[in-house]
Amino acid sequence: MTHQVEGASSTLLQKAALAVAATFALVGILGFIPGVTTNFDKMEFAGHHSGAELLGVFAVSVLHNIVHLLFGIVGFLLARTWSGARAFLIGGGVVYLVLTVYGLLVDRHDKANFVPLNDADNWLHVVLGLAMIGLGLALGKPVHDRAHHRV
Repeated sequence: MTHQVEGASSTLLQKAALAVAATFALVGILGFIPGVTTNFDKMEFAGHHSGAELLGVFAVSVLHNIVHLLFGIVGFLLARTWSGARAFLIGGGVVYLVLTVYGLLVDRHDKANFVPLNDADNWLHVVLGLAMIGLGLALGKPVHDRAHHRV
């Protein structure tokens, strides 16, 4: 159901989705900047052998950075409508919680750790997942026709 809803809640919801999307896009770009990303010369396309870390903390690879960029682009596109913004925040939050579980189950040095993920990524993913779902639920309550509630 793709509809545009008027009112403060939809505007806040869409702005929140845009802010989250912009953050993901920015993180994707920053992951390609030496200095912001430490051990830049050790960055791999994918896999657990990538030695690069965004801000010296979060494990990154070319694939990881591309995923952040694409997630941001999807967020920009979905934030154009109220229902899209809500779907991006809640659905994206669920994706990040699933990614947290995956990161906790997969050993950092295992071939299955293809993104790559480390403990800092796992903590960030759980916070992101909960925050995105919380924003989507809190700001995503449909605005009812205010004409029926006038005193």
